[in-house]
Amino acid sequence: MISREPTLERLAIAKSLLLTPFGLDESHLARALAEIKAHKVDEADLYFQYTRSEGWSLEEGIVKTGSFSIDQGVGVRAVSGEKTAFAYSDDISEASLLDAARTVRSISTVAQTGRARVASKKIASSRSLYHGLDPIASLDSTAKVKLLEKVEQLARAKDPRVAQVMAGLAAEYDVVMVARADGTLAADVRPLVRLSVTVIAEQKGRREMGSAGGGGRFGFAYFDDALIGQYVDEAVSAALTNLDARPAPAGEMTVVLGPGWPGILLHEAIGHGLEGDFNRKGSSAFSGRIGQRVAAKGVTVLDDGTINDRRGSLNVDDEGNASQRNVLIEDGILKGYIQDAMNARLTGVKPTGNGRRESYAHVPIPRMTNTYMLGGDKAPEEIVASIKKGLYATNFGGGQVDITSGKFVFSASQAYWVENGKIMYPVNGATLVGSGPEVLKRVSMIGNDMKLDSGVGTCGKEGQSVPVGVGQPTLRIDGLTVGGTA
Repeated sequence: MISREPTLERLAIAKSLLLTPFGLDESHLARALAEIKAHKVDEADLYFQYTRSEGWSLEEGIVKTGSFSIDQGVGVRAVSGEKTAFAYSDDISEASLLDAARTVRSISTVAQTGRARVASKKIASSRSLYHGLDPIASLDSTAKVKLLEKVEQLARAKDPRVAQVMAGLAAEYDVVMVARADGTLAADVRPLVRLSVTVIAEQKGRREMGSAGGGGRFGFAYFDDALIGQYVDEAVSAALTNLDARPAPAGEMTVVLGPGWPGILLHEAIGHGLEGDFNRKGSSAFSGRIGQRVAAKGVTVLDDGTINDRRGSLNVDDEGNASQRNVLIEDGILKGYIQDAMNARLTGVKPTGNGRRESYAHVPIPRMTNTYMLGGDKAPEEIVASIKKGLYATNFGGGQVDITSGKFVFSASQAYWVENGKIMYPVNGATLVGSGPEVLKRVSMIGNDMKLDSGVGTCGKEGQSVPVGVGQPTLRIDGLTVGGTA
């Protein structure tokens, strides 16, 4: 069997779902773009999307919810300067496409003389970071329910204190196609799956919760028995540990963050501040600081959308630009920001493959993909042992950040009190309070155990949610404020 080059294969799939059934071809796209370009605009694009999604949840051994949906449509955008005109429709047809094109071109009232010209066709560069399979079809419904039942049975068998188990399974098959006025034609076929387990344990009237899970851009076969067992172990262990947790102390202290998911603090407190729109407008704590030291030596932060099979990875972003491995901070020095096309153009730099949108009904904005800090040379045991009195946080719940000031508040869902290098007992109610730029400067030890999260992150910005990844090694931060309940 002769296989097609990956980029051409993705374009063929996109056309078969998004153009052919509606009597459209590339000539119709060119005509719509020409309608927009009849007025002077800096950028214009068409974004077609077909999304099929499915979700299952099980509680108390019963399937509580099962959902299945199909959504499709097209977004039409024109950009003039920093102004954007946008229209979208769930009706994919020549008439609605041209109507939307005529609507958005009104952003500029300056008509061009002569015939509008659209650049010659350019196919986006080739890449294949994940297989373009349909994950929903990779397992039948009966097997999906049995998988969730297995999760519950394993969790209940772990400990008699397990009082309640909730398990969820989700999958998405997302096909997008982008046609830009500069002639670029790009497509992506994006699978996404996730398995989650939440356990509530009870002891002497006290109830505590623990959660685990993971996923990425592949099929359900990824969740083999060993991985399911690992998720269950992590969730049950977290719930049982929290049963013995004491109120967290408060004050300024040494804090050690564990590897992997605690990188969500890095994502929120630093990553958002490095997005191009905030920095172009001067509203970020990192604005105008490229080339300056913004972190301790040894701190290197990347945003990388090119890691195989990762939840935050993309073959191309939602503007048709290839995702990249972007070094944001190198050895403590700020090197750059993450950019979509508009903010890159307005600041005189190149796009970084970070133009992302939730769906065809949203405009693209600069967003992170997989954001993480590189590892150092310290053993994690050595870092924990270095704490005289302080907090060791291994998992996080929610948090929020103010982009302008960089100030953040995060709640630790699993943390321990450490004295003289020894873990004394688990604590609950700990919140970390500080400033993103200041936290980076206070990193004093960097572990050699850099780890990416298991594939559970979703990032919200301006009302849009997209899948992302985070990661970091074990980190020691000196003088971080902890809000507690003690």
